[in-house]
Amino acid sequence: MISFKLFMAVALSCVVCPALAETGRAAFYGGGRTASGERTGPNGLTAAHRTLPFGTMVRVTNRRNGKTVVVRIVDRGPYGRGRVIDLSRAAAVELDMIGSGTAIVDIDRQ
Repeated sequence: MISFKLFMAVALSCVVCPALAETGRAAFYGGGRTASGERTGPNGLTAAHRTLPFGTMVRVTNRRNGKTVVVRIVDRGPYGRGRVIDLSRAAAVELDMIGSGTAIVDIDRQ
């Protein structure tokens, strides 16, 4: 059985855990109707993520060049294998990933 002190140490450490930090492949899309009900276009700084709540702001950093952008989660996905986030075209331009189509990124919840 777990001791109360150990339980409290684990519980308190979760309170001070760093925000979501995730690394993986990102791609971009053009926009349209989203799972949150919003209509998006290619010019907004938005993204799709499988589990983050709608409205969550995340900082996305391109690991190849260090460029960053802050986007708002408005959709579910990505559904492509091996990807962790889909970005709007405007966000992809900010990260300089239009030419390659995808990039390895770090995602930090704001």
